[in-house]
Amino acid sequence: MLEFLNHIDTELFLILNPIGHPYLDNIMWLISKTNFLIPFFLILSIFIILKFKKQSIIILLSIALTIVLSDRISSGLIKKMKRPRPTHEMTLEGKILTVNNYKGGKYGFVSSHAANSFALAFFISLIFRRKWISLSIFFWAIIVSYSRIYLGVHYPADIIGGAIVGILCAFISYILYQIIENFIAKRKQDTQKNIFINNK
Repeated sequence: MLEFLNHIDTELFLILNPIGHPYLDNIMWLISKTNFLIPFFLILSIFIILKFKKQSIIILLSIALTIVLSDRISSGLIKKMKRPRPTHEMTLEGKILTVNNYKGGKYGFVSSHAANSFALAFFISLIFRRKWISLSIFFWAIIVSYSRIYLGVHYPADIIGGAIVGILCAFISYILYQIIENFIAKRKQDTQKNIFINNK
């Protein structure tokens, strides 16, 4: 069964990978680079600060926790399963499109790019609960994740596994965020109640 699933995964990868075009190569290379995402995160942070004011501090800290959690689980824990990337699979040599001769590290399951981008997308969708925001940020997560297949360094299963890890991490962080928010709201309510009683 596992061998059959691996075969399907490989065949799907070979369909999705060889769509090379010079302009698209450059775009996918940039999308996949961590430095390219910094302006995106800055704009998102500003948007959150303007929208949520004081509450934004807890939200931004929760986002940081979400990313750290998904990154550590995906790259620090699950990748110890040691499934080779397509670029390190001898049977696929000569069949893979790569860009700038980039091959990535030896092991690829699960994709940290997919885990982190889907973690952020899911957490943001839970915070804003706006359809257009959710669709936009999940589209961004899908593009970032696909760029890893395009560059030849991840199988589709790596992406799916990473997305699942990211969504679970975001859900855990969101629960913690709600607990903190409820605690702060209760403390604020108790403080106001005490002030009212003392002023009577």
